[in-house]
Amino acid sequence: MDVELVTIGAELLLGLTLDTNAADLARTLASVGARVVRRTTVSDDAGAIRDAVAAALGRSRFVITTGGLGPTNDDVTKQAVAEVYGVRLVLDDVYLARLEQRWRRLGRAGPMPVANRSQAMLPEGATVLSNPRGTAPGLWLEDGRGVVVLLPGVPHELCALAADEVAPRVAQRAGGSVILSRVLRTTGIAESQLADRIGPVEPQLRPATLAYLPSFDGVDLRVTVWSGPRAEAEALLGRAAAAMRPLLAPWYYGEDGADLAAVVLDRARDAGARLATAESCTGGLVAARLTAIPGASATFAGGVVAYDNAVKTGELGVAQELLAIHGAVSEPVVLAMADGARARFGADTAVAVSGIAGPNGGTADKPVGTIWLAGSWRDVHRTLRLALPGDRAEIRARATQAALNLLRRMLEGPSDAPVVVH
Repeated sequence: MDVELVTIGAELLLGLTLDTNAADLARTLASVGARVVRRTTVSDDAGAIRDAVAAALGRSRFVITTGGLGPTNDDVTKQAVAEVYGVRLVLDDVYLARLEQRWRRLGRAGPMPVANRSQAMLPEGATVLSNPRGTAPGLWLEDGRGVVVLLPGVPHELCALAADEVAPRVAQRAGGSVILSRVLRTTGIAESQLADRIGPVEPQLRPATLAYLPSFDGVDLRVTVWSGPRAEAEALLGRAAAAMRPLLAPWYYGEDGADLAAVVLDRARDAGARLATAESCTGGLVAARLTAIPGASATFAGGVVAYDNAVKTGELGVAQELLAIHGAVSEPVVLAMADGARARFGADTAVAVSGIAGPNGGTADKPVGTIWLAGSWRDVHRTLRLALPGDRAEIRARATQAALNLLRRMLEGPSDAPVVVH
């Protein structure tokens, strides 16, 4: 079942608001067997909305709009869609009474504004989709040409309406078919290298499809089954994942929403190890990733942001002569930082980061993007020199992910697999 989305709002076109609604809707619809095939964004203009909805309806016969259902003059979606269907807006006394009751229940002073009454003006023949979280109702219009569903643009209202009102109706039309995906997450290996490893088994994944999704964090492999009963789709995804996992080690670290920081904490907890960090160019981003995970305090002891060399020596015990001979961005210094963090916090394992994030500070020997990492775990030390691309924010983000991955691989055991940072 194909669906088109029409998202409405000048703020979306201006880039002032990120359109998370479309992504949320696409996931909800896929879970009940509907595939979003096109998305159009238009401004708060009745003509633009009318044209976009009419064109989408002609192509796909099922359209969902978001936004433009509020009480102000720029909320014109209802009028535009009513014109597409050739119907009037009429006062719905039942919905008006519900609005007035909600106004009183919220304890607001005075009578409900006239502007709110406009939200009870609904396209003739529309089915009202109850929205207990707001004043704008969802609306369902249908005739021989197909269906148009109108949803409010407020994200928490839209998500609830999509799950509670739209998804069950779509599921009935889809006849029990679903679209399901599973994501296998990797880091430290390039997309092209993954393609070489996975290529031989791709025919075994059919009818599922495989997509490569590179980012600063690594490469996600998304396997999708586009139709079929849920049990059958889940079985296909399970077989596909089982065929791929052995080819992804040691770069694979989890599925779907897995967070590498959470994986590191899990591995440390399983090993009975306390973690510490020592960071220069990343400025505490590694520690921030770890402490963003609930329960991190059970494993993460603490960290030092040793940006200045005086902090490296005073807090982490890095010898002045190492800094003088090798410089702050060097293998001997990050090794000393990692050991210093372990000693400072009484930790079993630590990771240290030092580098040149730019845009200035690079040299011929150490250009911008040069990063040194060191991991210390029991009596094992491991170091890594990286040459990272991107601007300052990108280099810091990549270095943070690489530091976490170095910790993960040390905690999981020895590996000779090379590390590639994207």
